[in-house]
Amino acid sequence: MRVVIQRVSYASVTIGKELKSSIDNGLMILLGIEESDTQEDIDWLCRKITALRIFDDENGIMNKSVIDINGDILVVSQFTLMASTKKGNRPSYIRAAKPEISIPLYEKFCEDLSKLLGKPVGTGEFGAEMKVKLLNDGPVTICIDTKNKE
Repeated sequence: MRVVIQRVSYASVTIGKELKSSIDNGLMILLGIEESDTQEDIDWLCRKITALRIFDDENGIMNKSVIDINGDILVVSQFTLMASTKKGNRPSYIRAAKPEISIPLYEKFCEDLSKLLGKPVGTGEFGAEMKVKLLNDGPVTICIDTKNKE
């Protein structure tokens, strides 16, 4: 699994003309899933995300987690995070998991993340054409790949 995490003041997902989800202060997460991902990847990543100390404390030092600030999380599935650009100029998405694998993993990731956060997590809609808006706070952007834990 690969994520891009952005600390945001606001984020939303719109599908067509309908607002699907929106959050205020918290994390906007783009999630890429590959065929070899498992529950172990979900567990590790959810714990890592909720414990990341990337929010300012009273001294202006990034020392608080999304849980510490009672922040929100919005998760959007993003198969293009698995792109390979090694050959040519057209990215290959061979590493991206097929829907029959990625949909259940995406749903489980959101469910487990919500349990750790202690409240519902906002989502996009898997496979839909989405418009994502966000106001990056900082900016703070972190990339994590479960295949590079060490």
